[in-house]
Amino acid sequence: MLKAGDKAPNIDLVSDRGDTVSLGKLGPGPVVVYFYPRDDTPGCTVEAKDFTAAKRALDKLGARVFGVSKDSVQSHCKFRDKYGLTVSLLSDPSLDAHRAFGAYGEKTMYGKKVLGVIRSTFLFDGGKVARVWPTVKVAGHVDAVLAAIGELGGAAPAKAPAAKKAAPAAKKAAPAKKAAPAAKKAAPAAKKAKK
Repeated sequence: MLKAGDKAPNIDLVSDRGDTVSLGKLGPGPVVVYFYPRDDTPGCTVEAKDFTAAKRALDKLGARVFGVSKDSVQSHCKFRDKYGLTVSLLSDPSLDAHRAFGAYGEKTMYGKKVLGVIRSTFLFDGGKVARVWPTVKVAGHVDAVLAAIGELGGAAPAKAPAAKKAAPAAKKAAPAKKAAPAAKKAAPAAKKAKK
């Protein structure tokens, strides 16, 4: 499984929007890539809906989210449309990305060892892994991801506009100090008038 500091593997996957996403070229900023077993199953639906519900918070942090499963693009489109999902869903029918990330392998289900998709999430920052959740439990997971993105400093840009607005107010206050010398010049003129 990928670990902190690793780069994303160079694998291209097709999304539910019909474009190709290059996992090895995720670019700057926080990117979440989460692997899930199957479209329209209970746990996977809750996870996708939770990421969708968090879209505004994720946008404020400048984060992009990609959900990956072995389902077809057609299946992804049906899943997206049924629940109004905003998460970009990537199709990996060959399981190449799953294996490269370490999201496919031996796991325990109902007390038995089986081969399958390991529900896991990877947070990238600047193209490198910043955090890994190797075995995800859906409840509360999106909140944990949001907190981790915030720890990267992703919340800083949201505060920057407030700081910029304060600066012009300070500049407007400065001319008031310059007005004081003009008042002093007016005073001698008043004295001349008395003479």
